Amino acid sequence: MAFIILDRDGVINYDSEAYIKSPNEWHPIPGSLEAIAALNQHGFTVLVASNQSGVARGYYDLPMLNKIHEKLHQTLAQVGGKIEEIFFCPHHPDEHCSCRKPRVGMFYQIADKYPVEFTDTFFIGDSYVDVAAARNVGLMPLLVKTGNGLKALERYPELLNVPHFSDLAEAVQYVITRKSR
Repeated sequence: MAFIILDRDGVINYDSEAYIKSPNEWHPIPGSLEAIAALNQHGFTVLVASNQSGVARGYYDLPMLNKIHEKLHQTLAQVGGKIEEIFFCPHHPDEHCSCRKPRVGMFYQIADKYPVEFTDTFFIGDSYVDVAAARNVGLMPLLVKTGNGLKALERYPELLNVPHFSDLAEAVQYVITRKSR
C-alpha cells in the first residue's frame, strides 16, 4: 500500500492570514482535488497533516474544524477523490507541543495507525516548516509554490534543493511518475 501525506492550507485549499474559520472560507486551489483523485486512482492512500493553531487561538472550535473538513471530504468526493484521514495539531505555537510541525508527533500518530514507511513516502507542503517536518521524520519532502511556497523559496534558498512545483497537480504528476518506475 502506497501512502502520501499532504499539508492542507496552501496545498489543497487557499490559505489565509486570517485563518480558514468556517466552511464558507474553505476554497480548493484549482486542480488540487482532481490531483488527490489521481493519487487515489494510482493506488495511493492520502493522509493530511496540518497545523491548526486557529483552534487554540479561539478563531474556531473543533466542531467548526470538523465542518470545514466535512466540506473538504464532500467536495473531494464529487471529483472521485478521498482523503483517508486528516491529522491536525490544534495547539498554539507557544505550547511547544510535540505534534506541531516541524516537530514529528503528528507523524508518529500517523505511523501508529497506518503502516507508513516514511523513507518511501512523500510529504507535500508549502512552507519551510513542512519541509523541516518531513526531513525530521525521514519523509521525502516536496514543496508547492501555492500558499506560502513561493515566499518560502525566496526566504530560504536552501529549499531550492527540494523538488518544488507550481501546485499540487504538478507535484502529484511527479509522484505518480516516480512511483510507477
